Amino acid sequence: MPATAPSHHPRRRRRTTRLLAAAATVVTAGALAAAALPASANAGESHRGHGGHGGHGRYQDVQLLSFNDLHGNLEPPTGSSGRVTEVQPDGTTKTIDAGGIEYLATHLREARKGNRYSITAAGGDMVGASPLLSGLFHDEPTIEALNKLDLDVTSVGNHEFDEGAKELARLQNGGCHPTEGCYTDEEFEGADFPYLAANVLDEKTGKPILKPYWVWKQKGVKVGFIGVTLEGTPDIVSAEGVKGLAFKDEVETINKYAKELQRQGVKSIVALVHEGGFPASSSYNYDCDSPGAGDGISGPIADIAKNVTPQVDALVTGHTHAAYVCTIPDPAGKPRMVTSASSFGRLYTDTTLTYDRATGDIARTAVKSANHVVTRDVPKAPDMTRLIDRWSTLAAPIGNRAIGYVSGDIDRGGTESPLGDLIADAQLAYGKTQDPETDLALMNPGGIRAPLTYAASGGEGDGVVTYAEGFTVQPFANTVNLKDYTGAQLIQVLKEQVSGPNEAAPKILQISSGLTYTLDLTKTGADRVVTDSIRLDGAPIDENATYRVASNSFLAGGGDGFPTLNEGTNELVGADDLTALEQYLTANSSAADPIEPPAADRITIVQ
Repeated sequence: MPATAPSHHPRRRRRTTRLLAAAATVVTAGALAAAALPASANAGESHRGHGGHGGHGRYQDVQLLSFNDLHGNLEPPTGSSGRVTEVQPDGTTKTIDAGGIEYLATHLREARKGNRYSITAAGGDMVGASPLLSGLFHDEPTIEALNKLDLDVTSVGNHEFDEGAKELARLQNGGCHPTEGCYTDEEFEGADFPYLAANVLDEKTGKPILKPYWVWKQKGVKVGFIGVTLEGTPDIVSAEGVKGLAFKDEVETINKYAKELQRQGVKSIVALVHEGGFPASSSYNYDCDSPGAGDGISGPIADIAKNVTPQVDALVTGHTHAAYVCTIPDPAGKPRMVTSASSFGRLYTDTTLTYDRATGDIARTAVKSANHVVTRDVPKAPDMTRLIDRWSTLAAPIGNRAIGYVSGDIDRGGTESPLGDLIADAQLAYGKTQDPETDLALMNPGGIRAPLTYAASGGEGDGVVTYAEGFTVQPFANTVNLKDYTGAQLIQVLKEQVSGPNEAAPKILQISSGLTYTLDLTKTGADRVVTDSIRLDGAPIDENATYRVASNSFLAGGGDGFPTLNEGTNELVGADDLTALEQYLTANSSAADPIEPPAADRITIVQ
């Protein structure tokens, strides 16, 4: 939907430093075990200015506001994607509606009041897998919103590479889209904030494709930020998106640039790491330091945090869409804050870093941090409302079109999800239109970005599925590809769900109607898929027979740790996956006869 040719307006001058608004301090919780300042602070130093209003004493509190995995969710996300769980004092839990850039802006602006030393940072995946309002315009609306939000710095995430390094460079530097041109009468200006990509190298030059680090400075206070994404990005992004790029080890990269910052006299350092962990509770305010530091969190970030140099004072993380505020001991055994603010703008983290002007370092015994809900009971930020209205007007002719009808919420949660079954069935039906010999379809759960909700998201009415809602579910524009596999290869694909790179964190494929098997979680590795149980339309899989399989282009290329899917033959490339879903919904539902949520009973799970 490009508009006119570029109109070359003078670009506004980039921000370098900012004085943020002042009013009342927000108190954070989740302090480290010892919240007192070092005893040496008493030696001839004034404590005046230790809080947000001061600045002339030895110690200066620096506010770090952070969030991650926004994924272009400018409007409030719907269904379970728009709620957070809060544990109550009596141990019960309640859910709270959360998210929306209009509310996030209000919360952050309020949190900054009274804090003259305030930084806003992000942990990657600001864009990519975005709802139609942003995704339709190659995420220009989200970058514009983040500029208005006064984001200071972010790391790249894996989704920043969905459209390749050149498109990421355009989001950073500006300019209209190379094929679709300008969407408005003004040239896209790009991000006011730096994207950091310390461990993403150009294979030809061996150098980072974007800045590896950035230093925030304010009246003698200096805080350095190093940004990395997960080393495994090539395994979860299309091959075209990471072509010509090398992704290096997160720990080695952070440690390398921490030394470089130290040589430059920057001793207070925060790592922005687009990799995360899995807390033992889904409640955002769960104490993951109970019973001991970091005991309640597992996953890649735990190992990363334990090995990143003690020169780094805090880690802002992401990727897993989880919420946690933990302390994990650094290699010297000293507790260090590790945080993540869920996803989709539902939470933000408020961390207090106590800067020691005498040493230039953070007094880590005084670090405090807590996650806060982006509730929807505050006034909407008017500038964000205007931004949403402007882009919504451009998107409406496409987004508001009805493509189907549902009788209730179709969720994406669980090992096998109702929505996963629906999408797999849609791809099987589409595959049969391309080749009647298509036998089955496989769908990766990570490609399903939101549920289909019964309640109307706009003026379309309850039960109506709009194109915008379908886009939010499947925003990647992957094609539906057909390939031939032997029965032995098909069995191997199913075993790769729970073995190899997927053994520690299984990726259970969503399967089309007719394919059934048993997943025995009491076993380990590939044995968790019970080979003798695998059936297609009730018949055992013949290892020597050929099966025609539909999957999206990401999976067909071996993505998500399924190398065997890349070995298929006789490939036929079809239309995009959203088209397949649209055709299926249109053909199989009406206002009088909506689609019911599938039963999600194709995989028998033994626990």
